[in-house]
Amino acid sequence: MTCPTLIDLFAGCGGLTSGFVSEGFSPVAAVEFDRNAAATYAANFGQDHTQLVDISDWHDIPSADVVVGGPPCQGFSSLGTQQPDDPRNTLWREYVRVLIAAKPKVFVIENVDRFLKSYEYKLLEGEVRDGQLRDYQIVSAVLNAADYGVPQRRKRTIIVGSLNQTPHLPEPTHGSAASSEWTTLRSILKDVPWETETTSLPVSSTPFLGSEVPGTFKGMDIHVGRNPTQLSLQRYDHVPPGGGRFDLPQELLPDCWKNKPTGTTDVMGRLEWDKPSVTIRTEFFKPEKGKCLHPQWDPENPANRVNRPITHLEAALIQTFPKDYLWCGSKVSIAKQIGNAVPPLLARQIAKTVASLL
Repeated sequence: MTCPTLIDLFAGCGGLTSGFVSEGFSPVAAVEFDRNAAATYAANFGQDHTQLVDISDWHDIPSADVVVGGPPCQGFSSLGTQQPDDPRNTLWREYVRVLIAAKPKVFVIENVDRFLKSYEYKLLEGEVRDGQLRDYQIVSAVLNAADYGVPQRRKRTIIVGSLNQTPHLPEPTHGSAASSEWTTLRSILKDVPWETETTSLPVSSTPFLGSEVPGTFKGMDIHVGRNPTQLSLQRYDHVPPGGGRFDLPQELLPDCWKNKPTGTTDVMGRLEWDKPSVTIRTEFFKPEKGKCLHPQWDPENPANRVNRPITHLEAALIQTFPKDYLWCGSKVSIAKQIGNAVPPLLARQIAKTVASLL
């Protein structure tokens, strides 16, 4: 039996492909414009089918059983400006162009939860109803990655389109709608050392499509810390699990927080051992921007506290990437790749559903 073939658009570091490969799919093309992300993808799944190109310039499109992809979501995101004319919002049109050329039996689109209420989604529905995709049926919903075994409360729009069968979405495997409880940070981070030995990635480079990129790195290579100021360390030390900036004494508050008595509750937040993480973002290493402090904090013994943000390794594990996954790029680039990725475990559950439609 031949493996079903896969095209991954806006592939990033390969989160979707990772989940689909684990279910027996064979990638025949992956399109990614960012060189470091494309190099990470190639390091894990092969350079021969990796296309380092703007999707609008990609025309040698093979046929495939399945097309997946997550068009850049910043235009729809609550963290962005949410401009209807943001050019990133129209990249789904390029996705549609590839669908028409590749003629897949099934396609999957992943995006932020707000995408379902966007004007662009209405246009997509129109293409399915009486446009270029009228031969497909679609189903869509906002899924929480925690409901599928990911130790992270990450809500994303998932759309599945099918050519020959009525599509469906994966049933939750964890949480209140399933027999298993949500996966916790303790279960996924228990073997990762609390201390970091360096703030730098190893000095290393690897060839990729005619140039050198930093890497490849894996495992403890990306368990890197930062150099916080003494003031930052004082702030970290006051924040208990589940807490945030409202736990800081007045003398440690910057003026911007003193003048903002409500909102931004995740800022300077600490994660909790026995719960999933909040959404891992691209700047998970900056506690001043969200809840990303390490969950270890002893109320009685200050010496038994871990006063740092999570590392790249910990963020990748929370996203359910394997510990030996290969990474290319700078610390900032790898963080962006991790934060933008579809959790491979969620992708695997979607892949199982897709396989049933082929």
